[in-house]
Amino acid sequence: MDPILEDLIRLLKLERIEDNIFRGQSRDIGSAQVFGGQVLGQALTAASYTVDKRDVHSLHAYFLRRGDMQAPIVYEVDRARDGGSFSNRRVVAIQHGRPIFNMAASFQAAESGLEHQFRMPQVAGPDGLPDVTDIPAAELAQIPAKMHRFLTAKRPFEFRLVEPMDLSVPRRAAPFQYLWLKTVDALPDDPDLHRNILAYVSDYQLLSTATAPHGIRFGVDDVRMASLDHAMWFHRPFRVDEWMLYSMDGPSSSGARGLARGQFFTADGTMVASTTQEGLVRVRDRDTD
Repeated sequence: MDPILEDLIRLLKLERIEDNIFRGQSRDIGSAQVFGGQVLGQALTAASYTVDKRDVHSLHAYFLRRGDMQAPIVYEVDRARDGGSFSNRRVVAIQHGRPIFNMAASFQAAESGLEHQFRMPQVAGPDGLPDVTDIPAAELAQIPAKMHRFLTAKRPFEFRLVEPMDLSVPRRAAPFQYLWLKTVDALPDDPDLHRNILAYVSDYQLLSTATAPHGIRFGVDDVRMASLDHAMWFHRPFRVDEWMLYSMDGPSSSGARGLARGQFFTADGTMVASTTQEGLVRVRDRDTD
């Protein structure tokens, strides 16, 4: 297996300290703090460790404080309820004695019911699209140095934007993004692992959709962005080591916050998950050109 993907799997496997207490480590992916998707994926792992024969169908989370990449994160799980069909878990992530994140997740025993879904957007497929790390040298030279590592670092995923971004001269655009993604190598046949990894990756690119109408110049404008909350729903089985389309839109920005929504589709058009996130989008000292 690709070593970077193997490291992600290790990152999402937590150390059990007590029956309902787990410990995880962090990775520096070039962001200013612990990547929100990492905490989300680890919290879902912790909750899943305490549930038998039921699959997560929804989660609702709040990011409370910036995570310290140099310190472990402790996850405390409250087994709030185990009913006839549903189980509910509450998870608190703690660093330095203070909560940095909390999440509620609901799990359901498998059952059948009504079926319908929205159609997948009609966009170009992943074949022939460049990976987001394939940035022309001339364009990369115009990007602030502090962004180089984040943009060009090897990742455990292939990311292919249907409409590549112009990082050197960003333009105002409609708040929609379409991103094809999959892991760089095959994964074990573990549905919990696939869901945990999808939760992890759902934080990539999402909030930036809400900045598209404003032509934000990352690394030039004084921009602070951070996830405030994140909700996710799992509709149908999937594999994250096969191509999936992440269809994103940003319906609103106001009060120094942006709202973004996403839907995941398999290559054959099956909607498998949905997500919504609100985040801080604070822009200071912007010139007027």
